[in-house]
Amino acid sequence: MKILCLIPPHVPSYFNAGHHLGVFMVAAHLRTLGCVTEVHALDAAALNCTWRDICRRFATGYDVIVMWNDFDGIDTFERCVHYARSLAPEARLVTCGRAGMHRPRLFERLGFDAVARGGDPELAVASYVSCLSSGEIGGVGVSLRGEDGSYRDGDEPAFLPPEEWVLPDVREIPYEAYDRLYGDDLNKFCGIPERRELVVPAARGCPVGCSFCDVPVQQGARERRLSVARVIEYIRWARSLRRFDYVSFYAPTFTLRRGWVEDMCDRLRAESPIRWKCVTTLRHLDEALVARIAAAGCVRVSVGLETMSPRAETALPLLKRNSDSSLVEIAQACRDHGVELNCFIMVGLPGDSPDDARRTITRARELGARVRPVAYTPYEQMHDEIGIEQFGRYNRQLFVDPELPQAERRGYYELLYSDSDDRATDVGIRAWEQRLATRGE
Repeated sequence: MKILCLIPPHVPSYFNAGHHLGVFMVAAHLRTLGCVTEVHALDAAALNCTWRDICRRFATGYDVIVMWNDFDGIDTFERCVHYARSLAPEARLVTCGRAGMHRPRLFERLGFDAVARGGDPELAVASYVSCLSSGEIGGVGVSLRGEDGSYRDGDEPAFLPPEEWVLPDVREIPYEAYDRLYGDDLNKFCGIPERRELVVPAARGCPVGCSFCDVPVQQGARERRLSVARVIEYIRWARSLRRFDYVSFYAPTFTLRRGWVEDMCDRLRAESPIRWKCVTTLRHLDEALVARIAAAGCVRVSVGLETMSPRAETALPLLKRNSDSSLVEIAQACRDHGVELNCFIMVGLPGDSPDDARRTITRARELGARVRPVAYTPYEQMHDEIGIEQFGRYNRQLFVDPELPQAERRGYYELLYSDSDDRATDVGIRAWEQRLATRGE
């Protein structure tokens, strides 16, 4: 069986390499199936393909075409499905990804043969492919299209234990294209400009429970995490094949398990110098842990600060309601140990105002932090009858609430899109390079 795993061409609203990793993990998992002879993986949303490139691929004859979906990446899905049906009429069309986990019915209306609706996407696709190879129509966590065009749900969704994850093959990821998309730090979701990033999918799932976060719907509220040994092995393997300047640990709350993090730091310190960054919450950090991750090569830690407004904080889980003293403590620890603190700020939360959001941003900057503001996106307001154009607005770039006053909307957009001087300072990178020079490494 010959399979193509594809992110269809589109102009991304923003770029985060971690969000694109899924298509390569699905491809890697499919290669473990005995019924599969060939799997190609292509990220055409990295602005490195034309539609003619896609058509030429479709025309080579695939048995299954898997399209990865995302909130801001479905504008071109109808076109991609049309090309696939025209040029590969015998192929089964499958879709999986972040958007489909929220609203699978939308993708049923596009006529896919199977839609991953829950659980881990690679398990959903692999189970469907395995059923096809045995002459059946079924699968775990998928919605299945019948001959009459109606859909039925297959087996219940399921999650893979971490030891069964198949990590992506760095030889097929278009890093040169990713480097270009990371070139302008004002895009905010960026990695570090002019330095190549190795994304390591260390954990899935998050128990924090932010209503505006899509992670629990996709990955579950219980965290699953790779072993430290497996992570180190993958980093070594990837670095033996390609040049990487730093590692980005792709985990919703990296420091959720302190013992794991401490073990990881010990192992990283024993390796040749590795710079890295991660994402967590203020509550899962303290001065001692900041010192430990810094000594192990951490150059940037991002935290979901979201807001410092007492009114807007009521929309956050208790664990995310941050005191000014906590922010001051962690900001000071980061400055002391040469780690860049990056604050995710959610503007437009219920109870928020442009002035409140501006005060949060100002306070974070006063403490030496970098900020990354995004628009509040109420995923819970999406419904099954939503159209593609409307669905595409749930991309953390625009506000979807029609009742939001125009003056407030303008105030938020000024915060989100003004060209400030808030570029990456590379505090962590420069401090790490200085430490290496001092130690003669």
